Amino acid sequence: MNRFAKIAAVVAVGALTFTACGGDTTGTTTTSAATTGGAGASSSAPASSGAALELACPAGKVNGGGSSAQDIAMQALTQAYNTACGGAGQVVYTKSGSGAGIKDFYNKQLQWAGSDSALKSKAGKDGVVETEKVKERCAGNAGWNLPLIVGPVAFAYNLPGVNDLVLTPSVMMDIFNGKVTSWDAAEIKALNPSATLPAKKINVFFRDDESGTTENVSKYLKAAAPDKFTKETSKKYFGTAGEGKQGTQGVADAVKATEGGFGYMEWKYATDAKLGVSSIDNGDGAVKLTAASAGAAMDKAEVKGEGNDLVVSLKYTGLGKDVYPMVMVTYEIVCSAGLPAAEGALMKDFLTYASSEQAQATLEAQGYAPLPAAMLTKVQTAVKAMK
Repeated sequence: MNRFAKIAAVVAVGALTFTACGGDTTGTTTTSAATTGGAGASSSAPASSGAALELACPAGKVNGGGSSAQDIAMQALTQAYNTACGGAGQVVYTKSGSGAGIKDFYNKQLQWAGSDSALKSKAGKDGVVETEKVKERCAGNAGWNLPLIVGPVAFAYNLPGVNDLVLTPSVMMDIFNGKVTSWDAAEIKALNPSATLPAKKINVFFRDDESGTTENVSKYLKAAAPDKFTKETSKKYFGTAGEGKQGTQGVADAVKATEGGFGYMEWKYATDAKLGVSSIDNGDGAVKLTAASAGAAMDKAEVKGEGNDLVVSLKYTGLGKDVYPMVMVTYEIVCSAGLPAAEGALMKDFLTYASSEQAQATLEAQGYAPLPAAMLTKVQTAVKAMK
């Protein structure tokens, strides 16, 4: 197995293999992500488009950082790209939190930032206007928000013997606010008439650090259960009951260790911990969390940015059947132009890979959902326009 074919085993990329096409005297190696067999191509399942992905694999190094919600996906994508290009260039992503990533980006410590929310065009409490700071960092060129990773959030529980639990936004808010405290409460029984629910305390765990995940969950619950959600949405916990834990891993570990535990976390953490994942009845029937049902939520989203600045507005209610409503979209915040030439070339090449159908098809194995075709096309167009 050649070095390009080995990547399939590294990140479970069944639909993605690579073939070296040659090089030139500038230190740039052209690589093709082959989607069909043939001379010089590794065998693989064909990508949905049937088109080969051409990568330039320029030399150099770029660093990204920020959102922890997309970290698992980014580690897989950067590893895949670096392996495919044989180390010609190195792309590195380090989780630090969305706010820290944006600051490090506009302070020129990173070449791009990952963020759970788009750049803000109004001054924050520190007086910083993120869009202006990023424009300065990009040598007077606009920063773009490129939605790339769709991260479903699971409402996970630890109840041995209870499968396919159904909850509503209203009941979840009662749980987070300490009004529903036992798993056999009438409100939960009404949603799960055939389940044997134990008379066991609901032990709520939440993120006690400032979290983009918490902010996104609060936006959903405020929209879907407005009569129960009385606070402003923010990165801080919105409920009154429970025990705070540091980071998503801390919440997942606590729920796993506590029978009767309940908390919100990125899907991958729930599945890795072998926790139950609640189906959500948002008003049109219970919807189980799957890559397809989460991806369907992005089909309902609206792009509110201008041109290639793809700021997305998620819709949380009125989604219809078979749409899982609690998803986050994480952005890659990039310079539309203005990076040094070598850095810009490597950034563009990596994002060409990361926004390809082949790469997006690998994300379900990492606990994410691929971008729907219409949104992915917009991202690909923006990447091609980067200079």
